[in-house]
Amino acid sequence: MSPETLLKEPLVEIAASPFSTESFDAYVMSTYGRFNIALERGEGCRVWDTEGREYLDFVAGIATCTLGHAHPALIAAVTQQIQTLHHVSNLYYIPVQGELAKWLVEHSCADRAFFCNSGAEANEGAIKLARKYAHEKLKIANPIVITAHASFHGRTLATVTATGQPKYQKGFSPLVPGFHYVPYNDTAAIESAIAELDKDERQVAAIMLEALQGEGGVRPGDLAYFQRIREICDEKGILLILDEVQVGMGRSGKHWGYENLGIEPDIFTSAKGLGGGIPIGAMLCKSHCDVFEAGSHASTFGGNPFACAVALAVCQTLEKENLLENVRERGEQLRAGLNEIAAKYPNIIAEVRGWGLINGMELQADIELTSSDIVKSAIEAGVLLVPAGPKVLRFVPPLIVSATEVDRALAAVEAAIATAAKR
Repeated sequence: MSPETLLKEPLVEIAASPFSTESFDAYVMSTYGRFNIALERGEGCRVWDTEGREYLDFVAGIATCTLGHAHPALIAAVTQQIQTLHHVSNLYYIPVQGELAKWLVEHSCADRAFFCNSGAEANEGAIKLARKYAHEKLKIANPIVITAHASFHGRTLATVTATGQPKYQKGFSPLVPGFHYVPYNDTAAIESAIAELDKDERQVAAIMLEALQGEGGVRPGDLAYFQRIREICDEKGILLILDEVQVGMGRSGKHWGYENLGIEPDIFTSAKGLGGGIPIGAMLCKSHCDVFEAGSHASTFGGNPFACAVALAVCQTLEKENLLENVRERGEQLRAGLNEIAAKYPNIIAEVRGWGLINGMELQADIELTSSDIVKSAIEAGVLLVPAGPKVLRFVPPLIVSATEVDRALAAVEAAIATAAKR
């Protein structure tokens, strides 16, 4: 059967009975608090549920669908690669993986790339690389990685330990040793922590931070804070790792979040938007800390031809469609609109903050209203949003979002907050 014939056939055989949340919950583990809608189709910045209702998507798979849904570049990449070669082992050279690595290196401060399947795996690789570097280059017996309170680095046992939020760690002890937490954007705290750890003969091997904390409430890093950390790392031989899983791939208005901070990391990670919705992650580093060798680290699926072809299409489309400019312009429009809403409802909204197309609106701490309450009201108005904690609304639309779509989202948010204000 030819590829053309296959494309005309039903893609998946689905039972004729209507979708049932009860049936879904009977077979799928309940690890998510799902909103009560079932999505089945998307195009651009819009998605449709199983009842045929349309929504404007300002979640984008949680900052993942860089080019939105059913983008022609993704369709072409997926179709071409699945007809050619979709998976082989990393025991062989994979040309498209090399092309993707080349693009990432040429558009960042990195010299080398390792490919995996997710942000958690990319961060896990970064932690492993930092520990190996500490043992082999720094001769540290008990290396410590400093991370920040309110951070989020993944759900594996090591990355959930690195995550400075106890709610994600509850029930999974004993956690992985070798991590220490400090307040974010607090230079004095990190300097004090390094001094105390050195006295205790638990030497710091790496500092791992997000350029902008996503799950921690959409909190951008302070310029002076990160510049001082870079100085400390240079002085002491400590590696600086930046988690760019959510803020990278153009979402900040630049290719990488660290470019907003005037510094370069030794190691950084990417995932989410890298594949535009197809699972892929990358851990990138400078050559001086590339201490991995054959057998040090691996991934069965990481960097396979299918995922790399799609990711390369995302990277090339960022440039071809000049999406960074769109991110900056739409981000300014979105923040201006959110600030106008905040000015109308100062008793409900405390602050608006963010970079590019990753923005947060924080609710006042002393009100009963939660971010999930607003999300539910926005869904009723036809716009999908996502919380970033109990009091922060997160706005992370596809990077192709238009001015008209931003205005539509702002109108829905204002209507949701106006409704909440009357309660």
